[in-house]
Amino acid sequence: MAHAATAAAITPQSETGKKSFVFTSESVSEGHPDKICDRVSDSILDALLTQDPEARAGVECFATTNLLVIGGEIRVKGGFEKKHMEEIARAAIKDIGYDQDGFSHSRSRVDVVVHEQSADIAQGVDNAADSNASEGAGDQGIMFGYACDETPEYMPAPLLYSHQILKSLAEARHSGAAPELGPDSKSQVTLQYKDGRPVGVTSVLVSTQHADGVTQERVREIVRPHVENVLPNGWMPPEETFYVNPTGRFVIGGPDGDAGLTGRKIIVDTYGGAAPHGGGAFSGKDPTKVDRSAAYAARYLAKNVVAAGLARRCTIQLSYAIGIAKPLSVFVNTHGNSEVDHHALSKALQEMMDLSPRGIRTHLKLNRPIYARTSAYGHFGRAPEADGGFSWENLDLVEKLKAKFGA
Repeated sequence: MAHAATAAAITPQSETGKKSFVFTSESVSEGHPDKICDRVSDSILDALLTQDPEARAGVECFATTNLLVIGGEIRVKGGFEKKHMEEIARAAIKDIGYDQDGFSHSRSRVDVVVHEQSADIAQGVDNAADSNASEGAGDQGIMFGYACDETPEYMPAPLLYSHQILKSLAEARHSGAAPELGPDSKSQVTLQYKDGRPVGVTSVLVSTQHADGVTQERVREIVRPHVENVLPNGWMPPEETFYVNPTGRFVIGGPDGDAGLTGRKIIVDTYGGAAPHGGGAFSGKDPTKVDRSAAYAARYLAKNVVAAGLARRCTIQLSYAIGIAKPLSVFVNTHGNSEVDHHALSKALQEMMDLSPRGIRTHLKLNRPIYARTSAYGHFGRAPEADGGFSWENLDLVEKLKAKFGA
């Protein structure tokens, strides 16, 4: 039960010991240097899975002024040309919107130093590791999933609003409605909670790249409706705590302003700090890697528990060992707001879903090119898509859970 104390201790409500508090989460746009790297890594992964659904990949990127380096390891039937990886990277950078002096989809240097997957890592997945001859996990580690009833998306509200503000700004930039804006931006939303529920916004911060010569008054004017349209009615903060480009100028952005790395925004990718994170990044990793697939499975299960009315908040921890198929532990924490015994709930969830690496991939249909779209604005709280994207957001266990526990 040591994990129960740890998991509960780092969530906002129990950390403060209060039901009334303020809590902040941030997001970064698709043009943030780290997110460029996530996008390139996942775009290459999608291309590999399109060619070979059983492809293996651990693709990492580093970006700085006029340079993108792609490294890591892959295994794919038929091989994969490094030149093709460069083309994929340039197309992703172009789609994001970079064609500036310090970072351009056409002029920046792209180095590809990807190699074949390590045989030692491969055998951990490929070799039968239990009596059922299932494949083993690709690595050891702990993964967390979380859901709450603060929003219709079953996500923590500060992070959801932070994502939605930046996504709205990006859509306006891509459509031509806000041509003065650049691709790089960040947001931060602070909410006031009373009795454990969000009741208002105390501050909003948006920093966005813009064209040279655009005044900060104009930037504020552009940003305002994208905040107002995202927040609930009456939640716009006072003018003195609505911050837009507080440094006063943001012309140099993207990798020209700051270096980027794949997997450096893991809290933005998950729950904005409102729930634990196992530490492993997602982008560039194929779904045999439980850092990614098991985190998706844990979210899927936690979301279905909350949607079934069994808890207002649910955290699920899974742990794995390299080469071992079944999880070493499945811990369910309903944070004291459920009448269902957590041991019974854990057992039921394991009966409803095979939590081996292959079981997760089969249940959620993860061996598909569905990952580039996850690289910005969060891996969770998104709508399931017709081609299988965001399958871990489906609520197809709700009725089974209600029948099992009489909800």
